[in-house]
Amino acid sequence: MIERYTRPEMGRLWSEESKYAAWLRVELAVCEAYTRRGRIPSDAMARIRQTARVDVARILAIQERVKHEMIALLTSLEEQLGPDSRFVHIGLTTSDVWDTALALQLRDAADLLIAGQVRLRDALRALALRHKDTLTVGRTHGVHAEPTSFGLKAAVWYTEAQRNLERLWRARAAVAVGKLSGAVGNFAHVEPELETEVCGELGLEAAPVSTQIVQRDRHAEFCATLAVAGASLEKIALEVRGLQRTETLEAQEPFGEGQKGSSAMPHKRNPELSERICGLARLLRGNALAALENVALWHERDISHSSVERVILPDSTILLDYLFHLTTFIVEGLEVDPARMAENLELSHGLVYSQRVLLKLTEAGLARQVAYEVVQRHAMRAWRERRPFFEVLAADPTVTDRIGSDELKACFDPAWYLRNVDAIFRRVGLIQ
Repeated sequence: MIERYTRPEMGRLWSEESKYAAWLRVELAVCEAYTRRGRIPSDAMARIRQTARVDVARILAIQERVKHEMIALLTSLEEQLGPDSRFVHIGLTTSDVWDTALALQLRDAADLLIAGQVRLRDALRALALRHKDTLTVGRTHGVHAEPTSFGLKAAVWYTEAQRNLERLWRARAAVAVGKLSGAVGNFAHVEPELETEVCGELGLEAAPVSTQIVQRDRHAEFCATLAVAGASLEKIALEVRGLQRTETLEAQEPFGEGQKGSSAMPHKRNPELSERICGLARLLRGNALAALENVALWHERDISHSSVERVILPDSTILLDYLFHLTTFIVEGLEVDPARMAENLELSHGLVYSQRVLLKLTEAGLARQVAYEVVQRHAMRAWRERRPFFEVLAADPTVTDRIGSDELKACFDPAWYLRNVDAIFRRVGLIQ
């Protein structure tokens, strides 16, 4: 992933240094297990422990010649360890080390993502509570529907963030799995008990059964989860973009002192952060598709998944980490304009209260379809003539003979639409 979208901690996790350090950690954990079994002399293990180091430059130099990463690492260790190097990589194949080390990286990446999701969830909680009683117009199909609470929008995002947090925990568990079962997964040269022990020492589960690799449905699940989390961030960003339109202007993403919106038009204040989120979320979905393509491999394994994973696993985790940070920044600094929301609520001349009038008419005994036709006819007229909907309704005896003036006026009270917001907030745990 390019530096522009890479936060330092996640970026370091996917560096060459970190990758080979994880490989060496697995190799040493296996050596320690063999030492406990008496297969490696304790004095040799002490020398291995003290001497073995990752030398990325040397590994890459060797790789240029041998064209094999694992052999390059082992050759580098052989140069460091001398005769003791014969105790390294006993009974293992490349994927034993590679996949188990990858599980360590993915587990640690998941921990960073979980922390990012928690920060965003908490920011959404604060936004929802702050605007629990802020009236705004709800829109369906982009058209004014009925009044609602701006806090309710944020409450929807909050509960989705909580679901994504649960998904991330499950995805973490899915990929925090190692294997040390050998070239075709049959434990011909390593005992299953050693695999269980080493994986436990590393904080991983041992794959219950494997081929030469940990099965890639796990990694597909992980990438799909990241794509879902990214889609939720896109949902928030898309709403901000819509609300920041000049014609709407009910909320705006943060805009710093000295920031510029356009090289040509000094007045512009664009939702460019939100647009960036919407764009980058597409990459997460594309990477999830690539991960699905990695599930089906030839026989006990081929290597077609490897090249793909070198791109999609670092890129997806780095991107989502960045997107969590960016979305949280927007949510925490979101400029909400309740006065503008109140203005926009009146733009449709009271048409947003049509359902209340419809229901009042049916309660008064008018057949529903007849009542619907009456209300719709007057609504279309009010819109066409730019007249208050209440005024048009109040002039029709079909309405006033059934609904008194005060009762009709009560249908146009926007506070009615907030009456159950507290109950919703209690149901999702935002208030007690």
